[in-house]
Parts: sequence; C-alpha cells; structure tokens
Amino acid sequence: MNSHLTQTAEATGSVAQNIARLNLLAPDSTCSTDLASNPWDTPAGYGPGASQGDSVPAGYPVQGSIPEEYLKASDAELDARIIAAKETLGDKAVILGHFYQRDEVVKYADFVGDSFQLANAALTRDKAEAIVFCGVHFMAETADILSREDQSVILPNLAAGCSMADMADGPSVQQCWEELTALYADEADDGRMPVIPVTYMNCSAELKAFVGRNGGLVCTSSNAATVLEWAFARGRRVLFFPDQHLGRNTAKAMGIPLEQMPMWTPRKELGGNEAATLLDAKVILWHGFCSVHKRFNPAQIAKARQDFPGVRVIVHPECPMEVVDAADEAGSTDYIQKAIAAATEPTDFAIGTEINMVNRLAAQYPQHNIFCLDPVICPCSTMYRIHPGYLAWVLEELVAGRVVNQISVPKEQQADAKIALERMLAAKP
Repeated sequence: MNSHLTQTAEATGSVAQNIARLNLLAPDSTCSTDLASNPWDTPAGYGPGASQGDSVPAGYPVQGSIPEEYLKASDAELDARIIAAKETLGDKAVILGHFYQRDEVVKYADFVGDSFQLANAALTRDKAEAIVFCGVHFMAETADILSREDQSVILPNLAAGCSMADMADGPSVQQCWEELTALYADEADDGRMPVIPVTYMNCSAELKAFVGRNGGLVCTSSNAATVLEWAFARGRRVLFFPDQHLGRNTAKAMGIPLEQMPMWTPRKELGGNEAATLLDAKVILWHGFCSVHKRFNPAQIAKARQDFPGVRVIVHPECPMEVVDAADEAGSTDYIQKAIAAATEPTDFAIGTEINMVNRLAAQYPQHNIFCLDPVICPCSTMYRIHPGYLAWVLEELVAGRVVNQISVPKEQQADAKIALERMLAAKP
C-alpha cells in the first residue's frame, strides 16, 4: 500500500502545486496557496482552504507547540523518523488515514478509508495499544468509543477539526429538542415517537450520546436512507443534523416533498419556523454544511459535460441538492471508490468531492480520465492540519513510552454514544 501511494503522489504532483496553478484562474477565491505551508505557519482560525472563513468555536481544542526539531526537519528527515518509529512500535501502534488526508501522511497509514471504516479497521489489530488517527477530531472520538479501554486513541494535531461537525453543538441541539418536544406534546399517541433524532457521523461524541439517549441513531452517507426508514418506522418525523444537504438529498430521494423539510436555524425561536410548518414536517434539517462540498455547483457539471461529452458525474451527497440533481450519481466516498473500480471501459469521470481523494483515484486508475468538478480544488483545510511533523512527534513519543494528544470520550457519553452507533451498524443498506 505505502509504495503505491508514494507512486500516486509522484504521478499527480502535490495538491499544493495544483492549488497554486489554479488560483491564477480564480484569484478572488476563498482558497489559498497558503495551504501549501506547514500548519504552524498558517494564520489564526481554522486555516486556509475551503474553510478559511470559519472561526474556531469557543472551547475548541487547540494544539500546543511541539518541539522545534519537528518544525525544522526536512521532508526526508521526517520520512526516516516516521518509518523508524513505526518499525520500533510494530504491532503496538496502528495508523489510520482518512480518504481526504494528504498523500504525505496517507503513505504511512496501515488502513485508508472513511471515518467509520477506519474506526472498525482499528478493532482488527488486537495487539495495538495505540490508534493514531490521521483524520479529524470527531473521527478520533468515534474510534475511542469503539476501542478497548486499554487502547489509546491519538489525534496528531488537536486542531484538526471539522467545521460541519461544529455547526451543531450540545446546548443548541438540546434547546431545539426541548422546543420540539414541547410543540409535539399534544399530538395523539399512536405508539410512535413525535420526533426521532438522527445525527450524521460527522458530529461530536456528545451529540452521538444525545441521539442514543433519546431513541435515535447515527447515520453515514452510505446508510442514510436505511436509517431514515428505521426512524420513520418508529417516529412521525426526524430531526436530522448537522448536515442539511445529506438529509435533504436522502429524504427527497425517498419521496418526501421539500415543503415538509423545513430548516432549523439555531438561536432562533422554533428554528425560525412557524409552529404549523414544524407540525407538518417529516424531516427537520439542521442549518449545517460541509465547506468543501458546498463549493460544487450545477455550472461546473454543465462545463464538464460540455468539455467531455458522455462524462460520468458522481458527487458526494453532502453537495447541495441542485448539484446532486444535476449529477448522474451521488454516493459516499466508498461508493465513489467502488464505482470507479468497477468501470471496465476507459471513462471520463467528473467527481464532486475532496481533491486529495480525487487525485489519488486519478493516479490509481490511469485508464480513466478522473478530475474534480471544482476548478479551484479546495482541499479540506482542517484535515490538512495533520502534517508529517505532527505524526513523527506522536510516534516518537510512543516509542519513548509517552502518550500525547490522547482523545478520551467521557464515560458518561460513551455508553449512550455506543448505543447510537450500534443501531447504525444494524441499519445495513
């Protein structure tokens, strides 16, 4: 796997080079060539790229300084140190790399996949005492919930978060829940719950525990439809958070009209809705989104079809509804991977998801023409905060017998969150 990914990086060139080249075409874009810099050189905030306009939420984990030797080390030196530390640790540590992670980090991963695939993959390494998750904060939390008590989950850079996950916080969701349950209190009891909470995997452990405690469950982009069916069998309506687009696209495909999918805007009374609208609702959508996937638009698809007649357009369901409607297919990262792998004839593929994954697929399947729909190709800037310097640091600390940047979900959240995840596992598409 590692040698192949190294070849992938060489074949595609760096993401930073692509950004620098294409920013010449869109100088006013919110993307920035600063993403090529090391994370310790970026300005305050979530950092450059698709999310550079996002502010860091209050109370969010901040990464402290690390020894200067890791900041000044060359790429070659960091490579040698990471490889040496991996060899020394052997089966005691497992490294997980998300699909959206930069190639310079993914090449060291023992497993590559989406967040839930990786959390489950870690469970197959019985001898692993440490799980090093090269992803973002909510992913490491999920791994901690599912891992054994004697295993430590490590996030190399604590500032690697997810702007979408942060758009739904515990107090805001609790306030929404209290308003909804009060509104629905007088409905006739037909044996079903008035509303069932469903959260996307991209959320905090606190919110996973919330849905587990209140009769709901977690969903992924792969099983969202199955999860909604599960919820409708038990409740009259669904509160879906934090990603409005996944919720809307999934419910629309199930035949639910848009007028029965009102948006809940936090900090507004009844989420900015009339009571009658919420009483008639089937799916209440939280006002959240992915900063990368909301960049895609129908004009990009039209341009792809014009440039490559017969192009096959596949987008992630976190994209806006207009984009999903204009595409040929919509599916999870795993769906996109499998769709390309299954194509037997040379094909033009226009993909609507994060650029690191698209570049990796383009190198892995050279018989196809695979490109990103977004001409500015913003990577996931928060994912990009995992730098080889941080990976070298946490691994060498493990070699020295020290665990740094451990992600620990409070015990009072773990039990309820695990219930929500187990319900999700049972909801097989």
